[in-house]
Parts: sequence; structure tokens; C-alpha cells
Amino acid sequence: MPRTPSEYAVHLLIEGGHREEVRFPTIQDFQKWYSGELVPKSSSNDFINVPIKNIQGEYMVVRPSRILAIRVEPVFTSSVERFDD
Repeated sequence: MPRTPSEYAVHLLIEGGHREEVRFPTIQDFQKWYSGELVPKSSSNDFINVPIKNIQGEYMVVRPSRILAIRVEPVFTSSVERFDD
């Protein structure tokens, strides 16, 4: 039985060597932000909001044209992995 990720860590590689990590509860939430906010403004120098779900009262903005790469990593919070032999 395949495991289900608890959340997704999205790593943004930003021009100048900066790296940021934000987390999304589901891959659909990431895809909604990516296709609704980032892709339409990908060549823009105007700031867009990057959702930060786990830090209340804090937010991040980024210039979409400065994002060089994105890596999406599933995060599993279960501490015990079970393998059937």
C-alpha cells in the first residue's frame, strides 16, 4: 500500500543563490498557487505572495521572474515504516 504524504515541501531557488522552503498541505494546493499566481506572472518583476501556512503572522513575497527552479518534495511524518515480507 503506498504511503500518503503529510504535506509537500516546496523549495524555491531564487536568483542570487537564495533558497526558501514553503509547505503546502496537498499537491493540489501547490498546483493551484503555481498555476494561479506564479505561471501567469512568471516574467513579472512585481511581487507576488507566497503562502506560508505554518508561521502565523508572517508572509513572504517574491518576484516571479527571479525564481530559477522549484523542487517539490513529499514529506512523510510517520516515524515507523512497515514492510510486509
